[in-house]
Amino acid sequence: MLKNLDPLLNADVLYALRAMGHGDRLVICDTNFPGDSIARQTRLGRLLRIDAVTAPRAARAILSVMPLDTFIDDAAARMEIVGSPDEIPDVQVEMQAEIDAAEGKHWPMVSIDRMDFYEHAKNAYCVIATGERRFYGCFILTKGVIPPEEVR
Repeated sequence: MLKNLDPLLNADVLYALRAMGHGDRLVICDTNFPGDSIARQTRLGRLLRIDAVTAPRAARAILSVMPLDTFIDDAAARMEIVGSPDEIPDVQVEMQAEIDAAEGKHWPMVSIDRMDFYEHAKNAYCVIATGERRFYGCFILTKGVIPPEEVR
């Protein structure tokens, strides 16, 4: 255990978050996502896990230490529902609330077609599988920067 860190952030996830640079993307996925096969094509090359929690709860842990990229409009993305791209299921509503809370303001997610989402995911730094069992609990987050503290 470490002080002031969410206990869901295991050593493998912390390593990846620290290794990522500005503009690198990570995928948070549900249990139905082809996490292992997609993760093998990412920069990290292996699947990471935050088991037994929902995707929004995993995002809360991740966003407690990782800022979103303020230089782009698509720093937070969700997988669209096939045949109903404008529908927002509960899991995505909950994720939006976690993103807004972490950033201290409304930060709208962009939507990505399911097949395009798979292609975007292959280009991510890493994939983090969760225990999320609801459909369309798949998201892509882009790492931002932490500005230097003012020297006095």
